[in-house]
Amino acid sequence: SAAGPDLREVVLGSEGRFGILTDVTVRTSTRPPRDIVRAYSVPDWDRALALGRSLASAGLPLTMVRVSTPMETATTLTMVADERRRRLLRGYLGWRHQGPEACLILVGSAGTDRLVRAVEGEVAHVVKAQRGIGVPGVGLTWQRERFRAPYLRNTLWSAGYAVDTLETAIDWARLPDLAAALAPALRHGLDAIGERVLAYSHLSHLYPSGSSLYVTCVFRLAADPDESVARWQRLKRLASETIVEHGGTISHQHGVGRVHAPYLSAEKGPIGMGALAALRDRFDPDGVMARGVLLEDEPR
Repeated sequence: SAAGPDLREVVLGSEGRFGILTDVTVRTSTRPPRDIVRAYSVPDWDRALALGRSLASAGLPLTMVRVSTPMETATTLTMVADERRRRLLRGYLGWRHQGPEACLILVGSAGTDRLVRAVEGEVAHVVKAQRGIGVPGVGLTWQRERFRAPYLRNTLWSAGYAVDTLETAIDWARLPDLAAALAPALRHGLDAIGERVLAYSHLSHLYPSGSSLYVTCVFRLAADPDESVARWQRLKRLASETIVEHGGTISHQHGVGRVHAPYLSAEKGPIGMGALAALRDRFDPDGVMARGVLLEDEPR
């Protein structure tokens, strides 16, 4: 429909502030005969960025692309449970001239055998142009284990550590500066209280115009639960300020809610925030919906 702005998008993006969904129609597709994920490695982050951008603009029917920074790559290899397999992987990467700055890239494709083979051939050309290599077995393992990873959070918590993730998106021109600033800032985010933070990142959704940047941070829990929350708040505030400073969106896919609401005005501007307030008054004049979401100046 070209009949003016799509009002459905106003409600769908409001996170319950302007309305709720009461009925949906689900679109399905036939399960493809093949659905695979291949792993590759390139020697450094600059080549990883170039590879990701090339894949994003190639027009290939890829199901996913994940580009890990050197820190995330090293962390991923360290977490391989089988020690023998971990040694073999490190040895193979070293033999293929993939050193300590190497970056792991996961590429997914699905469809008929002929289509997948054709797509993999095109991906191989792009990888080769960045001095990349295939890494056998890693893609299959990731595909098999990916949904087990969230349960690691509970294990870390029992061991005395908290883990959190955050994400943003930004255009390709500004992505290198943001990526260079965000995870390092989090690593030093608790220096003032003598605590260390493990922070690493990857690109998880790639577009011709830019990419998401997904960051994971792990920090030690305090004996006092309130202090643990305070540590998380310091890191979250630091990350949000860094994202806004570098021109990234405050949320790529996780939404705004109440935590991100103070930073939304930097992205929408005063006219945009005024428009959201006007929509709130129109859709919810009695203030019974999710107050404090999107618009931070509301009583909850």
